Amino acid sequence: MIVIAIANQKGGVGKTTTAINLAAGLAMRGRKTLLIDLDPQANSSITFIDAKTIERTMFDVLSNGTPLPDVIRAAPIENLHVAPSRISLAKLDTMLVGELDAHYRLRDRIETIKGQFEFVIIDTPPALGLITVNALVAATHLLVPVQSSYFALEGTDDLLETVEKIRSRPNPDLKLLGALITLHDKRTTLSRDVQKAITEVFGSRVFQTTITKSIRLEESPAHRESIFTFAPQSTGALEYYKLCEEVIERV
Repeated sequence: MIVIAIANQKGGVGKTTTAINLAAGLAMRGRKTLLIDLDPQANSSITFIDAKTIERTMFDVLSNGTPLPDVIRAAPIENLHVAPSRISLAKLDTMLVGELDAHYRLRDRIETIKGQFEFVIIDTPPALGLITVNALVAATHLLVPVQSSYFALEGTDDLLETVEKIRSRPNPDLKLLGALITLHDKRTTLSRDVQKAITEVFGSRVFQTTITKSIRLEESPAHRESIFTFAPQSTGALEYYKLCEEVIERV
């Protein structure tokens, strides 16, 4: 089972957009996929599930031992399931401080569904707290979305330092799947310069696919759809399709 954490402590870099569309794309390619939403904003969850129908969430799984299968819901896309979040997850970091198994809770819960899914995609909050650390400890691979902007690499050192600490003890098998350049505008000199700077940091780990700025991508979550069903002929759909191909190839 491939477990991919999508993480970057900077907000607005396309983490949730990537989680939604990578999970949907893999499912549409016949790969049984689970999308775990660890972001208290719950945008990944409400893209596929009516918020009014959500009773138990990942907060219950990580705080009081609710079995993970009890919160998993089928999405309206074949082969895709969602373990939803809600705002209460924001309290989890404080609750886990001092707990002996604080870093391992998600990994332990995911162990209980081993073999039931081919891919698990984890959407994380824009912070390097215990929730994100749980995702990194549980993951087999890390995907880092990096916005094509002047401050793109701000905070990247902290993230990579955290990854090295995770590799040194709790999860030595964690692999960097790649850095994904998002919100890219190839027409501007700044975007080309930023792309070069990102490549200097991540080298061959930068995905060949870049995700360009797209109104369709921004609109699709509001319609509670992935880009593949909302605008299947759009540039965003083509790019995320290519990303799915690259991810499958790399893992």
